Amino acid sequence: RWVAGVAGAIGVGQFGLLLVGMRAGMPAGLSSLVLQTQALFTVLFAAVLLGERLTARRVAGLAVAFCGLTLVAVDFGVSGPIGAFALCVAAAAAWSVGIIVQRRAAPPDSLRFMVWVSALSAPPLLLMSLVLEGAPSLDAPLEGWLSLAYVAFLSTLGGFGAWGWLLRRYNASTVGPYALLVPVFGLSSAALVAGEPLSWPTLLAAALIIAGVLYAGSRPRSPRDIPQTLTRRPA
Repeated sequence: RWVAGVAGAIGVGQFGLLLVGMRAGMPAGLSSLVLQTQALFTVLFAAVLLGERLTARRVAGLAVAFCGLTLVAVDFGVSGPIGAFALCVAAAAAWSVGIIVQRRAAPPDSLRFMVWVSALSAPPLLLMSLVLEGAPSLDAPLEGWLSLAYVAFLSTLGGFGAWGWLLRRYNASTVGPYALLVPVFGLSSAALVAGEPLSWPTLLAAALIIAGVLYAGSRPRSPRDIPQTLTRRPA
């Protein structure tokens, strides 16, 4: 039951809606940014469905991080079809649902869990590809098959396996905001691999994202953690 839920939410919902949105005209960079709204959905869904506390620290940290995301989007100056944008937002919501379901499942072996999730996700995604792209989509070049292998093994099994390991140890609303670091790594990879320039607004936005995520995921120090200064009363 839990495997089917995560497969439907993440395997089919997130990846399916995201890829369809990109095919409909959503640029890859902006798609990466919009997808990170899952952090907001995760915090809200965790508060409603799991009863996790929506603290002022988390709200403030997410607000700072989203300011960074907005700055990146404005700096890119990219606009896409509203339907494609809505599909990416729906993909982010589906991702957050998958996070909540995986949190409730708390599988003891995250890697094995993701193997079954991937196995259940493959047939619906293949059917979606055949319906939207047709049979010629299977005749892909070597680069396409290498990209598929990367997404299947490193990104899905490795990344989401580690994600599940974290969800077994921490609250979903604590883990979720760290996905906001994805655009930072995406921008860095694009600069190193594709030679895309990094502007000062983009670097400032990356700093805001990192600061917001770290603040939202941190815990306030308890009074016993604060060293007490001993004072000697005068004789």
